[in-house]
Amino acid sequence: MNIQEAKEQIERAVKIYLMKDSYGNYRIPLERQRPVFLLGAPGIGKTAIMEQIARELDLALVSYSMTHHTRQSALGLPFIRHRNYQGTEFDVSEYTMSEIIASVYEVMEQTGKKEGILFLDEINCVSETLAPSMLQFLQYKTFGMHQIPKGWVVATAGNPPQFNRSVREFDVVTLDRLKVLEVEADYPAWRSYAINKGVHGAILTYLDIKKNDFYVIENTVDGKTYVTARGWEDLSEILSLYEENGFPVDEILISQYIRNKRISRDFASYYDLYRKYKQDYRVREILSGKDDKEICDRAKQAGFDERISLIGLLLDAIQSRIRKNVREEDTLRRLLTILKGVKEELGKAVRWDEQTAVGILQNTWESLEQTLAQGEEAHSISATVRTEYQKAIEVLQEDAKAVRMAGTYEPESAFALIKERFESQVGEMKREGEQISGELSNLFRFVEKVFGQGNEMLILVTDLTVNGNSAKFIGRRGSKEYEKYNKKFQIYERQQEIADEVEKLQL
Repeated sequence: MNIQEAKEQIERAVKIYLMKDSYGNYRIPLERQRPVFLLGAPGIGKTAIMEQIARELDLALVSYSMTHHTRQSALGLPFIRHRNYQGTEFDVSEYTMSEIIASVYEVMEQTGKKEGILFLDEINCVSETLAPSMLQFLQYKTFGMHQIPKGWVVATAGNPPQFNRSVREFDVVTLDRLKVLEVEADYPAWRSYAINKGVHGAILTYLDIKKNDFYVIENTVDGKTYVTARGWEDLSEILSLYEENGFPVDEILISQYIRNKRISRDFASYYDLYRKYKQDYRVREILSGKDDKEICDRAKQAGFDERISLIGLLLDAIQSRIRKNVREEDTLRRLLTILKGVKEELGKAVRWDEQTAVGILQNTWESLEQTLAQGEEAHSISATVRTEYQKAIEVLQEDAKAVRMAGTYEPESAFALIKERFESQVGEMKREGEQISGELSNLFRFVEKVFGQGNEMLILVTDLTVNGNSAKFIGRRGSKEYEKYNKKFQIYERQQEIADEVEKLQL
């Protein structure tokens, strides 16, 4: 199965394990909850999906790599306790709480979340002395003398032996206590994730053309070479930051992430070509509706690879603006709820002076800071939501400064100032959205004029549908051109057929 299918299986398992009866008891007892075991090659996203699941289900997450643990750290340290058994005195060995289980309790205390996921990576690489205790843990969820709290689901992961020399092959007794999910590298599944993640357009279009370069692990005369999903994603972030700083991107940089000489060399050449296409086609002019006959004629005569690169460039340019606008609107929606609370608090104020409004605003942003810190501690908050909180906190702090500078002492006038600032931000966001809607119309018009209603249009509509930000943007603002072609291609009703058609295009 691919990583997306594995994610769905794990989500269902977690939901089932956390189901309760009418008395609040878990329907499946802790000792009968088989831990999930994700078995797959390195770098395909096993750890990432556990973080996504925890966020989406609003659960706490504690992650550990078992290769870093000795028997003592996993089970706890022994100490002597004095006991009396039937009148006879004994000194017996007991154990302190396991570092792993202690971390679970600490996260529960700090975040207030009573349910979560304990994720143990590289579980099939534990030391020989720890292996027997792992079997007990998988069955009874106990390290040493301490069991993980009820409401915590155990998920594990590991690599097959051919990828890791430290792997200990599990026997049937151990495997029979696990829900084994064998995961394979799958570009179409990763591509959907990558589009939403904002992976660099050069990487996506390169892999659309050369899908076999997505995941490669080979033994050569020069040693082991490897290219993984993790490598492509990390390279994407570096490319964006290098471009932002004006640093040159070359094969030396790329080979630090893509550890295969042929693929790193090929991608370096393609990246240079991708940048050249960006200049030659004047992407911003196309989106602004100023494409000239020369650009259109070149695009019509372009080969398959160049057409795919051009569509990728256009999508990359507009999706970056869409992503920014959608996140701005999401932040303002969150802020609107917060400001309603501020208005209510202002109305409740018994006494009023120059510090009242500032104090209410400060209490509000400090509460948000606490919520954000708890979410970070629980690993249950995404980077996008983190930014929303940080932006909201920043706005509240600026509001407090504006109220203080204006010397506004009445509840109505203080909130009027806050409301005016908020409405100004909303207006700016809406104007930006209108500009993007115009660019989206221009994009459809260009693709229709140059490529007609063929495969290029299919790629455009499919990517706009798969990308969560563009789907949200179009859902909020509408797009006649998108609706027209979405209906033609029946994206929602024919997801599998479209995937097959894209496969035929070697995408």
